[in-house]
Amino acid sequence: MTIVLFLLYLAAGAGVGYGIFTFTAVGLPLSIAGGAITSAMLGQVHILARAGAATKKTEARLDSIEKVVTEVSRTNKVIEARTDALEETVKHELGEERDRLVKEMKHLEKMIERLALSMEKRQADVAIPRQNSTLEDALLRDVREALQAGRVDLHLQPIVSLPQRRVSFYEGFTRLRRADGSLILPADFLDAARRANLMGAMDNFLMFRCVQIVRRLAERDRRVGVFCNIAATSLEDPALFPLFLEFMTENRDLSGAVIFELRADKFESRSAVMRANMEKLAALGFRFSIDHATSLALDLPRLQGAGVRFVKMNGGQLIEQLRDPQGERPVSNINRRIDGKEVSAVLSRYAITLIAEKIEDEASVVEILEYEIPYGQGHVFGGPRPIKASLMEDTQPPKSLIDRLFKFG
Repeated sequence: MTIVLFLLYLAAGAGVGYGIFTFTAVGLPLSIAGGAITSAMLGQVHILARAGAATKKTEARLDSIEKVVTEVSRTNKVIEARTDALEETVKHELGEERDRLVKEMKHLEKMIERLALSMEKRQADVAIPRQNSTLEDALLRDVREALQAGRVDLHLQPIVSLPQRRVSFYEGFTRLRRADGSLILPADFLDAARRANLMGAMDNFLMFRCVQIVRRLAERDRRVGVFCNIAATSLEDPALFPLFLEFMTENRDLSGAVIFELRADKFESRSAVMRANMEKLAALGFRFSIDHATSLALDLPRLQGAGVRFVKMNGGQLIEQLRDPQGERPVSNINRRIDGKEVSAVLSRYAITLIAEKIEDEASVVEILEYEIPYGQGHVFGGPRPIKASLMEDTQPPKSLIDRLFKFG
């Protein structure tokens, strides 16, 4: 097709040359030159036209390639975003699985430690020589005589709100006196009372005095509560618990101010009888506290359902677990790992208040405040002190109560 066009361009040039020679006075050489120039111009126009068409096709192809490259780049970005999201999801799931496995391993370690301690204690009990039986019998006799004579004193230790350090609660501690006025140390009389099945009587004494103290404080318009320690055996005693429940029913108007305190390990291993009797007290409106907690891995829904409204934990252990990013955390309905500074607020969502106990120095107070723990207890705020002698006399259990308590002994 191109050759034919060029032949036409030559023919057109020859025609122009012939016309110049025929109709003008120009000579033959100039006429031939004019025809040649005409053919050359027509050929040049043809070449330029072809080049323009080729350029447009090239530009169209480049545009098409650019669109393809853009689409590929967009697809790569989408793939990279999805890959990043998938990687983050996998990391999160692996992290949660690791935390769960670590928690289970710690739980197993604690169970093994408890089992080992239990076995050691049993072996030690078997190996204890009988040569100390005379001293033990004398101590047991002192404990029984102190209870029967009503020589049961009440010491109170303040529990303060932080950071104000205003006394909001007291914890009541039992102290026994011999006939000569000397004190029997708790480490001695508690063990003796357990062996002689006298914890129920002792707890009833303590509860009577706590109730009387709360009433005296209410008369002075001091809105404070009193934590009263109660043994697990007292909540399981078929003879003395009905007497205890009867007394608390008569004083149910103080349910907002009297808090029953149990050891955390006893709460975790409570029997069906103990659970049922706790429910009876909770039905009267009374609340519970658990102390000597060793871990923040608390089952908050379970504690809330059991009427537990306070948890006490050693300040040093508490700070150590709160500071550790991988430390133990409460079980709640929050589906993420909570920060140490959120723990107190999470407990509050379940109407449970955290108390840092055994705070002995100001440096510990500063650390406790950093994690917004609402209450503190320890010698830095004040140690256990006996109530006034006048109050001791006014709150002395009546002879009729003592007789009823030892009717079952």
